[in-house]
Amino acid sequence: MLFNSLGFALFLPIVFVLYWLLSKQKLVYQNLLLLVASYFFYACWDWRFLFLLIFSTFLDYFTGLKMSETSSEVCKKRWFWLSVFINLGFLGVFKYYNFFAASFVDLFSSFGVKLHPWTIKVILPVGISFYTFHGLSYVIDIYKNRIKAEKNFVDYAVFVSFFPLLVAGPIERATHLLPQIKQKRIFKFEQAQDGIYQIIWGLFKKVVIADSCAQYVNEIFGHYESMNSLSLLMGALYFSFQIYGDFSGYSDIALGTAKLFGINLLRNFNFPYFSRDIAEFWRRWHISLSSWFKDYLYIPLGGSQGGQWMRIRNTFIIFLVSGFWHGANWTFIVWGGINAMLFMPLLISKTNRNNIDIVAKNRMLPSFKELGLMIFTFGSVMISWIFFRADDLSIAWHYLLRMLSFNFEGKVQYLNIDRYSVELLFLLLIFIGFEWISRRDEHPFHGRWVALKLVFILIGILTLGVYSDITSFIYFQF
Repeated sequence: MLFNSLGFALFLPIVFVLYWLLSKQKLVYQNLLLLVASYFFYACWDWRFLFLLIFSTFLDYFTGLKMSETSSEVCKKRWFWLSVFINLGFLGVFKYYNFFAASFVDLFSSFGVKLHPWTIKVILPVGISFYTFHGLSYVIDIYKNRIKAEKNFVDYAVFVSFFPLLVAGPIERATHLLPQIKQKRIFKFEQAQDGIYQIIWGLFKKVVIADSCAQYVNEIFGHYESMNSLSLLMGALYFSFQIYGDFSGYSDIALGTAKLFGINLLRNFNFPYFSRDIAEFWRRWHISLSSWFKDYLYIPLGGSQGGQWMRIRNTFIIFLVSGFWHGANWTFIVWGGINAMLFMPLLISKTNRNNIDIVAKNRMLPSFKELGLMIFTFGSVMISWIFFRADDLSIAWHYLLRMLSFNFEGKVQYLNIDRYSVELLFLLLIFIGFEWISRRDEHPFHGRWVALKLVFILIGILTLGVYSDITSFIYFQF
């Protein structure tokens, strides 16, 4: 079930009404409703993989109890590694087996040896990377004695499968979400209103910004060999806004939906395209994933405590693993490597934490230096997105070479696409303006002119959105 579908528009108010009708009953009834609704939400995509989600939930719940009950460190470690191996095993089989099989075939083929490995012909279970990381963080925290095991299965199952975050995050922590699930929620009009505003803003990002840009992105990347440099540059620009509108739009809808049920999820985006360096960008983009890798991989590897070489090594590992987490393709690994290379000068010069506060914190406009740094950072990120979007490394490399060939002969070819073009560029400028003005808040519906902003957003959704097909979210494939 997609957030931007008619099915979800019917599903959400029904669950919302039933949920608050149960508010005067015991908390278990509200949580049980959320669990059933979440399983139904997931089953609407493919009911067969619902059993995989339930098995993963039982595994980590049972493992957590066993680790808490035992007084033997050896036994505790066995249960811990059992959960880790099974969770990563499922993820590896469904998401990465075919990639490794194909890579081995290519490797041996280069030596003249032909292999014919068995491959899995099954679609990737949606959300498996996200709910696997939910479970892993839970068992790791118990193993490290940071939290105690949750004894109530319904509460734990809601933590793993809460439908707003189930298929594309944010990646929650038990220390943040479980206490909210276990305490009585009281309906707050202001919180629900804020949630609705955030849902509308997320829908605008997805339906109007991301899906409109996607029309051009698909055309330009699909015919890059016949496009001139300017067209290819615009293709990279449009994809930068497509993936931002698509993923941050999903996160906004997720956070807004959770607020309707009295729950606050972790913030996943904080205006990353206004970053002044790549380190700041990664503190503001997919925040829950970046912090997950920092806490559960970077720090256990030694973090920044072992000298310059260890910091460099650990940073490369984080970025490469992050790239591989996004998909079983060499393009994602190279994308992670590019970001690691962009990060290195900041790490070596120890300036990676120079920009912590928002840009132009107490001013309306940035300085010329800040503007230059933001443009340079955005340009670097935009080039890296080419590898993220391309189907393989060869396409990404040739796309980049053609874009940088400075071939501006002929007209802007992407404008030939039978869709609005100048209107989209104008819309993107307004969108950037909204983002800039609201960069101190979570979404634009704070402060003055709320009604005017709301009218503009709704007009965009109801007009431009009507001409867009209902499309899945990009991060559903990860």
